[in-house]
Amino acid sequence: MTTSEAHETATNNAPWAQSGRQPSIAIIGAGMSGIAAVVKLQKAGYTDVTVYEKTDRVGGTWRENTYPGLSCDVPSRWYSFYFALKADWPHRYSYGADIQAYLEQVAEDFGVTHKVTFNTAVTELTYDAPCWHLVTSDGKQEIFDVVISATGILHQPNYPDIDGLDSFQGACFHTARWDHASELKGQRVGIIGTGSTACQIVGAITDQVSEMHVFQRTPHWLSPLPQIAYSTGWNRLLSAFPFMQRLAYHYYCRLMVHTFSAATVGNKFMQRLINKTCVKHLKDNVPDPALRARLTPAYDATCKRLIFCSDFYPAISRPNAHLITDAITQIEAQGIRTADGKLHELDALILATGFNAAAFVLPARVTGENGVDLETQWDGAPRAHRAVALPGFPNFWMVEGPTGPVGNLSLIAISEHQVDYIVSMLDHMKAEGLAAIAAKQTAYDDYNAAMGEAIKNTTWATGGCTSWYFDKSGVPNLYPWKPLHYLKSMRNPDYSEYHLIK
Repeated sequence: MTTSEAHETATNNAPWAQSGRQPSIAIIGAGMSGIAAVVKLQKAGYTDVTVYEKTDRVGGTWRENTYPGLSCDVPSRWYSFYFALKADWPHRYSYGADIQAYLEQVAEDFGVTHKVTFNTAVTELTYDAPCWHLVTSDGKQEIFDVVISATGILHQPNYPDIDGLDSFQGACFHTARWDHASELKGQRVGIIGTGSTACQIVGAITDQVSEMHVFQRTPHWLSPLPQIAYSTGWNRLLSAFPFMQRLAYHYYCRLMVHTFSAATVGNKFMQRLINKTCVKHLKDNVPDPALRARLTPAYDATCKRLIFCSDFYPAISRPNAHLITDAITQIEAQGIRTADGKLHELDALILATGFNAAAFVLPARVTGENGVDLETQWDGAPRAHRAVALPGFPNFWMVEGPTGPVGNLSLIAISEHQVDYIVSMLDHMKAEGLAAIAAKQTAYDDYNAAMGEAIKNTTWATGGCTSWYFDKSGVPNLYPWKPLHYLKSMRNPDYSEYHLIK
């Protein structure tokens, strides 16, 4: 049966698993999760796949973010698809351009690119049993048997709600919308925020600008980034012996799981060790005691997302760098005015103010059974069953959905496990001749209630901080147990947690 015939059958509402045809599958997003979904679905024999990508290239967050100093805080050997390990990574921790090139190459090598409809956002999804009706930004309407949201987590920039933001006369842009036409060399630059992105930018450009003004609301803990450049000889060795690439992958996985990830979910020894490492990093790299005091957080390391950066402290200690801790009262044409009445004159303003972490597939309008609207149901506190499914939304799956970032693991590894889980569900539908699968409300409620209790014992809740992990519910929206437990659950689906609809 051809793809067009399959879509025609879907239009006639014949359940794919009962008619012996390929399911028509829509994937939203062509980032790393979307790429993983296409490759693994095709390997499992599901080939009628259409990917909708709102921009003109694959890559997701690594396409969107191109700011100076951009790098990954997960080792390259692990921040890779297991089905496409790369021997010749230039660095232990890859820079953004290298990761983007890798994702584009994988998409091309595995036939993903030609499955993508570029420059086409999905605006509406409506369930009409047993199919999903999809509407795109150009008004086109399609019908699919299955929808997989692979939109990622941090893709909608947050802009600060500060009086006068639009009145600033210099260059002004969000870090995820970096303006490469703006020349910052020799300029007076201001940056709002001190998270990971801001630290990388400050470390990368402070020695090039005339003045760097860093507006800090809350200090963050930083750990040094143990960066190294891989030698050509070492990369050739791994290329010649692929099993060494797999060994390196598993080594870095175990290293992260038993150190940083362990500290977040109750390993007190590891938590104390990370605290000491961060304190030493600060002391060794910020000689001025007054500046050091203003850079010292009043909460435990790992309470927020720990920042791995070796360049920020030396940069903020430079004579042309200024750390401003007074609250911003307004932005004016010439700069930023703070609560002490001072106007900090600027030529350029960078907004390192993060993303809407509660969006996921939103702002697409998603309507499930009985007209239930997903945005209304989530109401600023998105939840899912095992991060991939929702009651009342049959045949709708998410990769990196709510609580999908697990234990600060490699998001690529998590995505691969989640796609494998979804493939298992499709296989079960085919074997049992099912029209649809949807999470049971009781399973969803029990799972999220257990997470809500368990999160209280993690460093994210007990460490004394607030962070973007907290949503409207007032608790961190994160997986609270040991990360390997989650990966194990992805390998062993419990079909009793789902309505299996004939």
